[in-house]
Amino acid sequence: MKKLTVAESAGFCFGVNRSVDMAERLIEENGCCASLGELIHNEDVVNALVQKGMRVIHTPEECRPGEHVLIRAHGVPPSVYEALEKSGAFVHDATCPKVRAIHKIVSAAREEGRFTIVIGMRNHPEVLAICGWCGEHAVFENARELEKWLSENTASWEKPITVVVQTTQTHSNFTECCELIKKRCTNAKISDTICLATFTRQEEAARLASACDAMVVIGGKHSANSVHLAQICSEHCGNVQFIERTDELDLDRLKAADTVGLTAGASTPAWIIKEVRNKMSDEIKIEESAVEKEKSFDEMLEETLKTIYNGDKVSGTVVAITGTEISVDLGAKYSGFIPTSEFTDDGIKVEDAVKIGDIIEAVVVRVNDVEGTAMLSKKRLDAAKMWTDIEEAVDNGEIMEGVVTEENKGGIVVNVKGVRVFVPASQTDLPREAELSQLLKQTVRLKITEVNKARKRVVGSIRRVAQAERRERIETIWNEIEIGKKYKGVVKSLTSYGAFVDIGGIDGMVHVSELSWGRIHQPSEVVSVGDEIEVYVINFDKEKRKISLGYKDPQANPWTLFTNRYQVGDVANVKIVKLMPFGAFAEVLPGVDGLIHISQIANRRIGKPEDVLKVGDEVEAKITAVDEDKHKISLSIRALSEPAPVKVPAAEEVPSAEDEPAEDALVYEVSESGEAAGEVPDAE
Repeated sequence: MKKLTVAESAGFCFGVNRSVDMAERLIEENGCCASLGELIHNEDVVNALVQKGMRVIHTPEECRPGEHVLIRAHGVPPSVYEALEKSGAFVHDATCPKVRAIHKIVSAAREEGRFTIVIGMRNHPEVLAICGWCGEHAVFENARELEKWLSENTASWEKPITVVVQTTQTHSNFTECCELIKKRCTNAKISDTICLATFTRQEEAARLASACDAMVVIGGKHSANSVHLAQICSEHCGNVQFIERTDELDLDRLKAADTVGLTAGASTPAWIIKEVRNKMSDEIKIEESAVEKEKSFDEMLEETLKTIYNGDKVSGTVVAITGTEISVDLGAKYSGFIPTSEFTDDGIKVEDAVKIGDIIEAVVVRVNDVEGTAMLSKKRLDAAKMWTDIEEAVDNGEIMEGVVTEENKGGIVVNVKGVRVFVPASQTDLPREAELSQLLKQTVRLKITEVNKARKRVVGSIRRVAQAERRERIETIWNEIEIGKKYKGVVKSLTSYGAFVDIGGIDGMVHVSELSWGRIHQPSEVVSVGDEIEVYVINFDKEKRKISLGYKDPQANPWTLFTNRYQVGDVANVKIVKLMPFGAFAEVLPGVDGLIHISQIANRRIGKPEDVLKVGDEVEAKITAVDEDKHKISLSIRALSEPAPVKVPAAEEVPSAEDEPAEDALVYEVSESGEAAGEVPDAE
């Protein structure tokens, strides 16, 4: 064997890969899960998952209450969903999007009273599931079966009929069946539901088998797409081996082959393909490409004389650039040219878009045999490729980027690599009353939700991407949140008791007391809706999904500022902020108040604080005591004033015992520092 070629499309398809990923995730999150039927048609993969914690069940009755059950890519009938729900299982649906699309088609046919024809293997799980969604229907495996049924049921020729095909069927089988239906049936709706990945894999296998002396096909013997791959290869190559794993490979059958091709079904993991490829490489000497024989003069001459046709895809080298066209050497008898307008429509200079020596792929638009020229279009080829990418994006949920180019009555238009994608207003992720024009010329991320190539209609959703990203950000926040962590947020709303701040998809609440160290009556005194502010986590409850946030800077804590600036015995200029029967509260620093006891307001006895002070007065007071634990300060104005002279009553003014008051008078006991120690009854 001189050359081994591995098909680019060999191995897991999107649907299978999605099923395996879901199973592994369920096992990782829950320790175990159940698969309704074999998850994929590959024993090695299934056994590996079973060892990790997955068990295979065959009926809904086998599942346990509360068990996580995975529906495989083949899908199931509606009755199975109902049975699983009744059993109390947690259902995880891994049905391939392509298969689910067939379910929608046949369900609509049932609602419309149409007869459904299913082309596929009647006992295959995918086909059995499709039939469960059908109304009146019939399954045919090939054109021979279908022709016999049509001959025996002539009354069905005029019935409304819907035709679908198993996603892994060969295109040739589907085409034969469609030709019969078109000839006989007058009211048939035919849907080509063969998976694009399957079609691509089959086409590549056919090309590879035609060019090779031997073919090796890897896949499960009961895998429909693998069986069809082997059949296709056998039609183009006489030496084909259909194996499931490395130990089945017969190397003796390959020794005489100069070129060998290798492909694999959609259920074959990459590691099995690699094992087979390595065994072939190790056991049989493969010559390096460097020793390929040079092409003969006749071969090269024949290649330059090849004919090209309209619609052909060609590749060539840019040899000249003028103001109107770009010349391309196609290595053939034709000289290709592309109008420069294809590169300058978006305002780009042609010299910035393409240079001499560049390799360009294009499609042939018009051939002039007389002049030996071919008009090419790069845009048409790019658009065709983009349509393929768009269709695949629907299947795998891929996120795409584009620029908003238009606004219309119902939504906006996004240019995604040359394809116009309509996004309804409800899917723009803007509030209902918002102006759509604000999105013009913006780059947006979206998911494709609908493709109708015949009508050139593509619909997308920005909202789905935004919602998914918000959910991801929310989970990230909850997984990483901790007390003291800082976030940049946006003020979303204000209430009388605080402000709600969005910190990335989650709203936390900043209580009014946490907005400022100073006194405020309303949150609006500090922040406004739409403000971008930095907050930190004070507390959180993951179960209740609640977060308490702080906004005031811990470094600006007034108490800390006070203790750094003052100590007992210092004199401060204070402002009277509140009067009470027992004294007056004075602001020492913004956010820090001290109490001037009534006994410490004046050097004489007073009836009430307002006899001497009023709110707003600024006075000097001595700090007489500080309670660090309770953040309380005692102040004294009296300690800074001269003692009042004691009035000595005249002898005749000395009250007699009969004139003594009925109740004891109160006197203040004052310490040497001037701090009020309390009130005690006057001695008799």
